[in-house]
This record gives sequence, structure tokens and C-alpha cells, in this order.
Amino acid sequence: MRTFQFVLLYVIPFIGGAQDQIFQKELLWEISHPNSSIKSYIFGTLHENNRALFQLSDSTYIAFDKAKKIVLETDIYSLFSWMDTRKELPQTRFDNDGNYFSNRLLGSKTLYGNEDGMPQFLDAYFQILAFHLNKPTIALEDVEDQYALSDQFNLTERKILNNQINSFTQEKLLELYLKGDIEALHRFMKSYLNLQEDLYEQVIVNRNYIMCDSLIALLKINESFFCAVGAGHLGGEEGILQLLRHKGFRVRPVQWKISTETSLSKSHLNESTEYIFKDLPSGLIAKFPAKPLFEQLPDSTSRIIYRELGQGNTFEILIYPYDQNSSREEIASIYINPPQGGKIIKRYQDDGTVVFQGLSDTYPEGLNMVQIQFSNNNFAVIKCYGGHKFMHSKRPTTFFEKVWFE
Repeated sequence: MRTFQFVLLYVIPFIGGAQDQIFQKELLWEISHPNSSIKSYIFGTLHENNRALFQLSDSTYIAFDKAKKIVLETDIYSLFSWMDTRKELPQTRFDNDGNYFSNRLLGSKTLYGNEDGMPQFLDAYFQILAFHLNKPTIALEDVEDQYALSDQFNLTERKILNNQINSFTQEKLLELYLKGDIEALHRFMKSYLNLQEDLYEQVIVNRNYIMCDSLIALLKINESFFCAVGAGHLGGEEGILQLLRHKGFRVRPVQWKISTETSLSKSHLNESTEYIFKDLPSGLIAKFPAKPLFEQLPDSTSRIIYRELGQGNTFEILIYPYDQNSSREEIASIYINPPQGGKIIKRYQDDGTVVFQGLSDTYPEGLNMVQIQFSNNNFAVIKCYGGHKFMHSKRPTTFFEKVWFE
């Protein structure tokens, strides 16, 4: 299982009371050129799935809803199409009948939080909203740049960013972020990263200049956008906000207000994000929790994948041609590898079609629930894998029920 630490930083909100609440949080900023009436916005984020981060202000929802384009640090979907955010694999036991169970109650930790947080970390949440509102997304950095940055600071050198030794740092970042104090967050990050020579310049400063140049190019197009970027990139003399000011752009904080009544923008953005995927060549239909990523692999296999990056769960479907030279039982034995004590279950659906299902132990997924469905010309290998709670819940089998061939 390959893991990757997204090395960008962020900022956020509060918990509302009985009346509308107004706070001075430096999380949402309006950007404009003195000679233009077009307003764009930049929002500081924190790469976590802590539920407190998702108590966004009314102005954040409105700015996102009205923006023509959504700008992110990188294409998160593509970055994690083959990567897993789990920091630990689930464990399970089997009874004498081959049924699996666990006595563990704790959820699994991930690179961006844990299973008790939101399904996505904050930046991925914004990208999903953009997909469902059909808003084009733009990346300030290429996926290749993220890979290069990750490889440059492999974890003997990137230990400062590793949660094994920085639980205090994570708590402090969250505290400063929830206060909305980007200058204090910037000072804390600078002192922390400077424990290692050149790390602050490489991870923060150098990228600030690159991302600022990309933002200026977008501002010159004179079309409104909403940009979600790590809060650690906003503050300081070489932060994105000051760099924009030096280039002549107007930058001002936007009031942080949360109303007791749900705004139209908030209702619109919080609508159900279930996405119905249809693969026309095979006739497969699947209902995902949100829009998945589709890939056509070199061997003509179709791959549809959706990852909950915050909680570390994955829903994946592989569609293969079925030439009927192998029996369905043989195909099931190839794609389902039960751990010791497990078994493959054959059963018939209400429409009379046969499916095979079971817990499988494979690399790099570890334990994963697999179901295989057949049509006349294709078969689908449907996988669900994730954290400990996820694997011992009904979510995998519930997802299987939402996949079928027409």
C-alpha cells in the first residue's frame, strides 16, 4: 500500500449559537484588480477531515456558489487515483462458519484524520462540490509536482510532517485554524518547519510564488473564481496575500458569519451528492456516494473508483470482457482470495442472476469485500475496502446492491 502525505496547509470556522454569529476569522479573502469590478475569493484550508472544519460561513458558501471556476492546489482526484490514505489496515476474525467479525471499536487513522471525521478532507470536499455543480476546476500545481515534492522529502527527512512525532503540532494547527488566525498559524509553521534546513522554503515559500503567478494569470482573465489553498500559504510577508498586494491587487478579509437559518447557497451545496454512473459499452450502472473517477486502462479494462480520502474508504469497479472460456466459478476463484477461515459465497439475485461474494485478502488493498457480477458479454469485479469500522459495517454490501448490469 503506497501512502502519500499531501503537504499543503489550511484554515476555518466555529460552532453557532441561538443567534447569528459573526467572528473575525481570516479564512476567506476577496481579491480584485483596481480596474475591475469582478470579485474572486481565496479560502484558507486545513488538510483534515475533522468535522469542526466543515462549519463554514455563509459567505464561503455564497462565494463558492457564485464562482465561475474552482481553483485548487492540485487535482486531488487524479493525485489519489492509485493512492491510499489509510495509515493502518483493518484486522478481523472468523467464526466456525466462515463469518468474519471484530471486537475492536476504534476507527482507523488516515493521513488526513480518521474514520470518525467527514468522508473527505476539506479540499477534496470542495472538488466534489465543483463536480456536482458542473463547475470547471483548475489546479495551481501539477500532480507531477506533488509527486516530486513527496519524493524529495521522503520520510527520513519528512519526519517533521509525520504524525508519529507531531501530534502536538496537529492539535496546535487545528487550534490556530479554528481561530482563523493565519498570521499566528504562519509563525507556528515557519518555526516548526525551520527545524529542518530549507524545508520551510521548499514546502511553503517557493510554492507561494508559483501559486501566486498562477492566480495572477487567472485574475487577468477577469472571470470570478473560488480558490481553496492551504492556510499556511496565506500569511507572512512572502505569503500569497502579500504577494498579490505587491502586484497591485486589492485583498480584503470577508466577514465570517454563520446564520441560524440555512442559506440558499448552503442548501444548494449540501444537497445529496449521490452520483449515478452509467457505462454505456457494458451496460453497468452504479450509484456512488459522489462522482467517481473513470479510467480506461491499457488492457481495455474499465476502472471506476471513488475514494473517501478523509476516512480512507474506497469503492472500486473493474469491468472485464467475458469470453465464457472460463466458468463463472473459475473467475470467482481468481478474483476473490479469501483469507484463512474465509469463504466464497455463491447466491442468486431476485432477477435470477448469479453473483459471487466474499472477503478477499490481496495486495495492496489488504482485506477487501468483493462481489462479482456477470452479464452476457462482461463481468464486473466490485471492491470495497477501507478503515476498520468501514470493513465491519454494512456499507460494502449496501454498495453492492447499488451496482447492476442492465
